[in-house]
Amino acid sequence: MHVHAHPDDESSKGAASTAMYVAEGVDVHVVTCTGGERGSILNPKMERPDVLENMAEIRRQEMERARDILGVRQDWLGFVDSGWPEGDPKPPLPEGCFALVPLEEAAAPLVRLIREFKPHVMTTYDERGGYPHPDHIKCHEISVEAFAAAADPERYPELGEPWQVEKLYYHHTFNKARIQAIHDAMIAHGLESPWEERLKEWKDEPEWEARVTTRVPCSDYFGVRDQALLAHATQIDPDGFWFAVPREIQAEVWPTEDFELVTSHVDTEIPEDDLFAGIVVPGAADAAEDSAASA
Repeated sequence: MHVHAHPDDESSKGAASTAMYVAEGVDVHVVTCTGGERGSILNPKMERPDVLENMAEIRRQEMERARDILGVRQDWLGFVDSGWPEGDPKPPLPEGCFALVPLEEAAAPLVRLIREFKPHVMTTYDERGGYPHPDHIKCHEISVEAFAAAADPERYPELGEPWQVEKLYYHHTFNKARIQAIHDAMIAHGLESPWEERLKEWKDEPEWEARVTTRVPCSDYFGVRDQALLAHATQIDPDGFWFAVPREIQAEVWPTEDFELVTSHVDTEIPEDDLFAGIVVPGAADAAEDSAASA
């Protein structure tokens, strides 16, 4: 189960490993906390009055296309996008938005979904939100709350039988080591790097970078990831930085998606190359033997 703040986050964070696991037969569930109603239009080709007037519905349609491309199940938690506050000082968040919903209230529908879907692995954002959007930080908060609460029979007893998710991960897709490696490869190939200015401003944080525990090889599915990204046409400019780096360079220099194992209720060894390392699913071994016998 991947828990994300807005439609498009599931395609920009962990989408290639998602597609890989789906291809291997894993049932993957994406949870989208908000409708992305207050998101900016980041693709100049979509800056049209009809898009602005129907943003909520268009983003829902984009999510449906991305969901189908990735092959996942998907549910909306139904909260309202908080928007990105701009200014100094920043203005108050809009009344009723996701970031302002009390923690236990905001976590409740996620607890229900966890108990219904019964995932073995759950991913979300780190405590910074990946970047400090109020919805990303709230997504982190409710994910950590729901991960613990879903297993506790005394918490949310009306929302189903308790379920213990075995592993919790944070996404670390945009770590400096990866961005630096891609930048260096672009320069070495005589190409312009989309990360040059960002790297000049990037503060070195060795302890933060060291938090990556799990690198999942999934470069064969970078193409699926890109198609899912393109489905979010209001958010992704096909001529923008998302696609400025040739896929071949990405696969050569950084063929993984990266995560931090935060909590594990199973034995595993760090570093990992699989989100399911250490997990034994009841009946899986028997199913594999039956499949081999019938092949």
